[in-house]
Formats: sequence, structure tokens, C-alpha cells
Amino acid sequence: LSHVIKLDGRKKTCVFCKLPGSKPEVSLTLNAMDAPVKPQEATNVMNKLGSVLTMMGNSSTAAVKIGNITGVVAKLPQLNPPSLNFGFAGTGDVNILEEQTTQVGGFFRTIQIPKEATEMAVKKNGLYAGVLLFPNLSQKDGSSSSIFNNEILGIEMGAEISNLSDTIDIRYSSMNTSGFSAVCSSWNGKGSPNWTTDGCQTVEVNGSITCQCTHLTFFAILMSPTPTNISATVYKTLTKITEAGCGVSMFFLGAGLFMHFLIRKTKSSNATTILINLFIALFALNFCFLINKTIADLKNDSGCVAMAAFLHYSMLATFTWFSMQALHLYISLRKLSANTKHYIYKICITGWVTPAVVIIALLAAKKYGNIVIQVDDGTSANMCWIPDSSVHVGLNVGYYAIVFLFTFSIFSITVMQILHFKSKPVQDQEISASKTKFLSILGLFFLLGISWAFAFFSYGPLLIPSFYIFTILNSFQGFLLFIYYYHSTKITPEANSGSRTGSSSSSSTPTVAENIYTASSK
Repeated sequence: LSHVIKLDGRKKTCVFCKLPGSKPEVSLTLNAMDAPVKPQEATNVMNKLGSVLTMMGNSSTAAVKIGNITGVVAKLPQLNPPSLNFGFAGTGDVNILEEQTTQVGGFFRTIQIPKEATEMAVKKNGLYAGVLLFPNLSQKDGSSSSIFNNEILGIEMGAEISNLSDTIDIRYSSMNTSGFSAVCSSWNGKGSPNWTTDGCQTVEVNGSITCQCTHLTFFAILMSPTPTNISATVYKTLTKITEAGCGVSMFFLGAGLFMHFLIRKTKSSNATTILINLFIALFALNFCFLINKTIADLKNDSGCVAMAAFLHYSMLATFTWFSMQALHLYISLRKLSANTKHYIYKICITGWVTPAVVIIALLAAKKYGNIVIQVDDGTSANMCWIPDSSVHVGLNVGYYAIVFLFTFSIFSITVMQILHFKSKPVQDQEISASKTKFLSILGLFFLLGISWAFAFFSYGPLLIPSFYIFTILNSFQGFLLFIYYYHSTKITPEANSGSRTGSSSSSSTPTVAENIYTASSK
């Protein structure tokens, strides 16, 4: 009798078990280190694991114990090395398994090292395969994530093993992830633990999680608090509005870009150049958002990181160009642009390089990856973004807050000038002037990105209503900016007349209509 299984609904409990597999041939107890073990100490232990081979003598497998660190070392035969399977019991015992772990109780961690990995190790003069379990590893992690059960698993084969087509599978049984999002992660053993999902896939089935990884290093499951589930109705509605709004905005932004580069580029002023750069940033942002879920569902780590980085860059670039619009508006009102050397080049460098610096820093810190949006009907959606919520909130809200303070100040000053502009006391002209003022203020609202405040500065009970307001308003942003571009660059009869009757120093080329915001404030 090897197993007696108690079935309780869907749960299988091993009441009496003789664990499958066999014990290692020898047991070795090495000098214990001070607890808790530091990351660098764990790296040193794994690097020196090959020294255990001399202590094993003629034995092919050995159970290893170093204080509270437990593990196993197996020698690799030089001819036809097999796949290796190890099982860690809750008591700390380790068994050598004949095949991949069972689906019943007994082992709480199992590791399968494929034949491809052992053959690669032998070709690179690797002599052994070692697996150690480090409980309570001391570490400092500034993120909101925590390590499951505070344990890290290290695998070493005396050679660099990577890019495996047949993955190393690490199975964690009896996982309780309620209220958390679990992600398989790895650390290369260098410096302080810097966990990444590169090279590892997370497969969660019936209370167990299998980490399928293509390389050797330290492994752990990072647990992140699951965001409060959003209502399925709200999620589906916001998604439909956003997708439709992004599509509409892309159409009109694309039309504006087409008109500019193929028809009106030679007539562009500084104001038009800045507006076109905003068009490009917004078009890229809408496009990235539309394809983000598709890329996330591919489960390709590198692709998701690239997608998240480009989405983030286009968003920060959009914010930066909102501020460039406000800066140009202020300079135009103050008539300072003529005194600034290489004015438009400095504006463009600031608009595109500033967000790039932020993105490069986050890429270097490996802050991009996949996040899971939980819906209250039990479904979820993947998105390529910033998994660390503290980085997302601190960086993006902080970045936009700076932009908002500047743009809203310029918006307020310009609105006051527009409202104080006095038209001639003729009824029809008063109605026309009021309409122009309203459209000017509305256009300015979108031109400076004021509507984004609904997305970043709303909390508590106002959060969902603000999301609706934000998605609806931003659905019209591309359309309204196109209308503004069309009218502000339209060649008018008055402009043609002015060019014919102007001074001798004036160009005979038709001029572009004046900016409606600065014109309204004169």
C-alpha cells in the first residue's frame, strides 16, 4: 500500500502516503550559516555546490542540509544523461522521482529538469544538478509584491543553461492565492534580488502553480495584491467606449496628419508644427492601447515589455506635448518666440526626449510586464503595463500633475482673456462672438489635455463616474483637434487679400489663418 486518498468534494488529501520515488543515497549536513540567509550568501552557496561531489564519494545522489536550507545534488552521467525529477515533502525530505510529480498530496514542491537541460550541461562540462530551497531569505524589495511563503528555489548545474525549448517545470502545490495575483519570477543571483518574469511562464490549475522556465537561476512566486474587482458591466461598457473612441480619434488624427504631410506642410507655422507633434503622440497612444490586449494575450514576455514601454512612452510624450502646447501659447501671448534661437527645435527635443529618458530608466529597472485586470464575474483581462502599482501611481500621476499645474494655469489665463475680449455691440456679432468664445475654450480644454485630470485625480465613489467622463470626452479629442487644425490652418480669402495688399517685404505665398486662441485674446 503506497497511498490512501481521501476525497472531499474536489479536494484530494493524502491520509497515509508512502511518497513515490526513492531517497538520495547519502545525506550530507554542511556548516550552517547565520539566519536569515542574505542574497549574496545564497549565490555563494549555489556557486560552490560542486564541492559537494567530492563528499559524495561513489554515490550518485545526496540530500544536502545547510541549517534550514534543504536540497539535493545528483551527479550527471556523461553518456545519455536522463531527465531529473525531485520532490520536496512538507517535512523537508527530498525524493528522487522516476517521472513527473503526481497530482495528489505528499510533495509540496516538485522540480522536473528535462533531458535537454542535462545534455546541455554535460556538453558544457557540467557534472551535477543541484536544487536548494532557501526559506526566509533576507531581502529588500521596494515593490508592493511579496514572495510566496517567503521561499526561493535555486537550481544549478555547473554550466550556463538558457533558451531551453523543453522547460524546467517547478510545481507548487496547495497554493492559496486568494486576493493576490501570483507570477513566476526569476533572479540571476547578482546584486540585490531584482525579480523578472523573463523566461518564465505561470500556469495555474486547481490550486497549484507550475513555473515553466527556460533557464537556470533562482526562482520564486511573487504575490501582488489583486486590485479591487471592477464590475463586469462597467468594464465591458468602458472597453467598448474606449475602443470606439480610440478608433474615431485615430481616424481624424490620421486625416490631420495626411493633410499636413501631403498638402499643407509647406505652410506650417510653429503652432502647426507643435500641434502635428501632438497628433503623432496621440495617434501612437491610441494605436498602442488598441493592440495592447492582443499583445498581452500572446504571453510573450519580451513582446509585452516592448508593448508596455511603447504605450508608456506615447502616453508621457502626449502629456509632454500638452505642456509644449501651453508653453507655446504663453510665448505667443507674450510675443517672445521671435527672441528665442532655434525655438521649434528646442520644443521638439523637449517633447520627445524627456519621456524617452523616463522609459529608458524603467526598462533598465525592468519595471514593465503583464498585469491582470480582475472582473467581478470571475473573468480577467491581460494588459502590458507596469505591474508595480506604486511605480505606476507615483510616476504617472506625478508626471501628469506637473503637466496639469502648468497647462491649467495657462488655460485659466487664456480663458480670462477670451472672456474679457469685447466684440462690437451688434446682436448677430455678439451671438457669433459668444459661439467663437465657447468653441475656443472647448478646443483649448482638449488642446492642453485638461480632460485627463478625470482619469488621474479621481478616487473613491467618484472613480467610476470619472472614468465614464474621461472615456467619453477623450473619444472626441481626436475629432475636435482635427477640427481645430482644419480651421486654424485654412487659407482664407482675407489672407490671400492681405498677401496681395501687404508691404513689399511680405511673401506672395498665402498665409495661414491666425490661431483662434491668441486671436480671441487680442
